[in-house]
Amino acid sequence: MYLRRLAVTDFRSWAAAELEFRPGVNVLLGPNGAGKTNLVEAVGYLATFGSHRVAGDAPLVRRGTSAAIVRGVAVRGDRELAVEVQITPGKANKARVNRSPLSRARDALGIVRTVLFAPEDLALVRGDPSERRRFIDELLVARWPRFAGVRSDYDRVIRQRSALLKTARAARFAGRSGGGSDSELSTLDVWDGHLARHGAELLAGRLRVLADLVEPVRAAYAEVAPESAPIDVRYRCSVPDLTAEEPVPEESVLEAALLDELAQVRSQELERGVCLVGPHRDDLELRLGDGPAKGYASHGESWSFALALRLGSFETLRADASDATGNPDPILILDDVFAELDARRRSALAELAVRAEQVLVTAAVVDDVPEKLQGSRIRIESGQVHGPE
Repeated sequence: MYLRRLAVTDFRSWAAAELEFRPGVNVLLGPNGAGKTNLVEAVGYLATFGSHRVAGDAPLVRRGTSAAIVRGVAVRGDRELAVEVQITPGKANKARVNRSPLSRARDALGIVRTVLFAPEDLALVRGDPSERRRFIDELLVARWPRFAGVRSDYDRVIRQRSALLKTARAARFAGRSGGGSDSELSTLDVWDGHLARHGAELLAGRLRVLADLVEPVRAAYAEVAPESAPIDVRYRCSVPDLTAEEPVPEESVLEAALLDELAQVRSQELERGVCLVGPHRDDLELRLGDGPAKGYASHGESWSFALALRLGSFETLRADASDATGNPDPILILDDVFAELDARRRSALAELAVRAEQVLVTAAVVDDVPEKLQGSRIRIESGQVHGPE
């Protein structure tokens, strides 16, 4: 699969822009601040309904306007699919496919698949667990788009259950005996069941993804940092009994384990007013040699680890595309990363990138882009798009 055309309206700095892409390598060249990253961010939004730079949608809409629109034409074999997403902060996205509106925007997920590597990815190694949870969930949805609904259901449960815990805690500190009324505790039992059910489904999906991801990540790291100690990626679960490495348990086993742990920490949750158990508390443990990568990996090792996570994701999605599932090959996006890499890592990344059916590269100067990735060029200057050449 490749993206033939991208058009944006009121997206970030762009009032309007249209680009034509080709299969293979497409290099977006232009000075810093010209809007190159905004354009590849729009491509990523078509794939994930999210930005790799910000958590919310509000910054994606050009100042002074109420909504942004991103359109793309994806080519899959001999078929073309036109997908359009309207982004309105504070409201649900609206989507169209081949001009037909969808009742749920998330049904457009999977038409475009991307793997994006950007300077922000250092946070995967050095940042908070939320960065790594987001990483594994985005890959999960890219492989199986139905998990967008699972995540939405789980997030709704966490919001409702958290509100109930805060209410019970407030009542307790207001002088009411115990940790909440019988009615509140009975309602909490109901939400425990919802959390366990939806959480088990999300957790099982994450574990299945990680089982397929680990080896490609290790292999990618060995290619980009052959002199470094080997790496590993492990799932760290808020349920202690599920932390040990093992084949992915059945959802029923995960659900029972979550329910049991919720019962164990009920008094702590009522005391603190927060949900202490569930996938929203989990993490990916990144290991370098015999210890954690976070806090110990050098700058170069951290860059290599982040790159390996993205390249491992790319290989995992490519494997899906080749196993007759009907999933398309992902687009590889390299956003302003070559200036941050030394010559050897640049070369190693280029060797891996040329395997993609389509690569989108952004750079300020052409000298930052390895010779193997000198493909079709699109120049971004003074708010204008020139090319491809």
